[in-house]
Amino acid sequence: MSLLSDGGPAAAAAPSSSVAPTAVPPRAGVARRFLRKPVAVASVAWLLLVAVLAAAAPLLTSASPTASSITNALAPFGGDSPLGTDGLGRDVLAQLLYGARTSLVGALIVVAVALVLGLPAGVLAGYYRGRFDAAASWVANLVMAQPAIIILLVVLAQFGRSTELAMLVFGVVIAPGVFRLVRASIIAVRGELYVDAARVAGLSDPRIMRRHVLPVVVAPTIIQMSQVLGIAIVLQAGLEFIGLGSANQASWGGMLNDAFAKIYAAPNLLLLPGLAIVVTVTACSLVGNGLRDVLGVGATPPVRRRSAVRAVGPVVEDGRPSSGTAPAPDDALLRVEGLRVAYPEPDGGEGEVVHGVSLTIRRGEVHGLVGESGSGKSQTAFAVLGLLPPQAHTSATTLTFDGGDLRGISRRGMNQLRGRRIGYIPQEPMSNLDPSFRIGSQLTEPMRHHLGLSKAEAKAKAIQLLDRVGIVDPARVFDSYPHQISGGMAQRVLIAGALSCDPDLLIADEPTTALDVTVQAEVLDLVRDLQAERDLGVLLVTHDFGVVADLCDTVTVMRAGEVVESAAAAQLFADPQHEYTRSLLAATLEGGPARAALTTPAGGTR
Repeated sequence: MSLLSDGGPAAAAAPSSSVAPTAVPPRAGVARRFLRKPVAVASVAWLLLVAVLAAAAPLLTSASPTASSITNALAPFGGDSPLGTDGLGRDVLAQLLYGARTSLVGALIVVAVALVLGLPAGVLAGYYRGRFDAAASWVANLVMAQPAIIILLVVLAQFGRSTELAMLVFGVVIAPGVFRLVRASIIAVRGELYVDAARVAGLSDPRIMRRHVLPVVVAPTIIQMSQVLGIAIVLQAGLEFIGLGSANQASWGGMLNDAFAKIYAAPNLLLLPGLAIVVTVTACSLVGNGLRDVLGVGATPPVRRRSAVRAVGPVVEDGRPSSGTAPAPDDALLRVEGLRVAYPEPDGGEGEVVHGVSLTIRRGEVHGLVGESGSGKSQTAFAVLGLLPPQAHTSATTLTFDGGDLRGISRRGMNQLRGRRIGYIPQEPMSNLDPSFRIGSQLTEPMRHHLGLSKAEAKAKAIQLLDRVGIVDPARVFDSYPHQISGGMAQRVLIAGALSCDPDLLIADEPTTALDVTVQAEVLDLVRDLQAERDLGVLLVTHDFGVVADLCDTVTVMRAGEVVESAAAAQLFADPQHEYTRSLLAATLEGGPARAALTTPAGGTR
């Protein structure tokens, strides 16, 4: 609307530099830190005082705010009218008290309508994106492009003068600002790795939003609403001042209107309603500033390691497997044939990044997926997990897990497999733990969701798992936040989480990349031991042939999205068949000849 582009109410409500879209979620001790800000505390006290006085107006004065007495017009302070009367003989104290009620109710209507319309739409659009996001964004832009005052005049002309109706219209006007803030906050957090980790754990979308996404929205939304509250009070007073509000109720704007008409006879009538509006609106702004400081909004957002993804099941190209597909081994746990992944390109076509990948993982087998960066290893793993971005087009001749077809599987069906029967160990362990929750909370939630364990049972199993993965003091780590543990311990926590629901298949995506050499060896030993004792099928995504030689039974080598060689690990290291595999093995330093001395541009050595 025109008010938006000209710095009007919705513009003020939209995200600004002080309200970062990736706000840090509220932390413990918010109330304590807020109480250390005397200006903010005084502002809250003033707002509470205004609310109490408005609610108790009938108890504080017996005068009617709308009853006029011309013979008692412009009466001085004292007597039956402690603050005197206005130009129509109405009691000023009664008008202030009842006017506070009108202003607060009108402001709350604006806030409520803006939240009801903007918050759910922003959450759904930011989390699911797609068509709803496009449609909701188009509607928000359309509303913001219209002149707000014209819409208000049309509505009031059609339905009559009403303060409540006018505030409802302004709530609709401001809702796009709420929508944009919430949507931006959700988009910023939904691509974080700890959200992907929750998705891989098999948690439902509502549960992920409630625990990991919505807490990020709370802080900026609360701050924005404190600002909107003050804006709404000014808008309500302005409407009453120009005569567009309800004629049968007291308001601060109506008092200003009457005082302006008597400005030469009784200029003091402007003082009290003017001060009430200024102090109340300033208090709303100062409360918002205080909340911004204690909630950490505007702090540097966490670095995003990977673009946002959402779970989508692979789609079949022709609807049925080809007749030429080889029969599956009896102990096949995961079978992939002819997997292709493509992304849209600017010219309208599609660029394929995975070209007909095929592999089979048996129970109790560690299958290494090897290749240089960009060879399509992670794309293949994410396609199996159903975690590719929504724009990806995935097809496969065969894609089965334990005999069940994964092609076209529903989001709900994939959620029941991930975490419960398919575990996932990601790289970058610290980024896959939500900093807002303790380690124990993040470990027990999948167990309670998938296994139906009680809180006590889930805690006992989580501590047992932490002990099993080699953490010395599992009870302390259980009660710790992610920033209180090391990277190696975080990786062990993720391994414990991946095994918490006793999966059959474990997909490990570069599980030791971010760790030092000593911790890498410990983690690899742990994966080997757990695989042997639980008879797990393991898909190990890596580019490290040392890890492959240490762990894997079978190796598939990928290059530029294609499988170039697949063989038993011993056979591949002893007699690699493909030139690319030989070049990768030759690039390793172990056992190779000493490197020649480096030469300077002038030809000398150094």
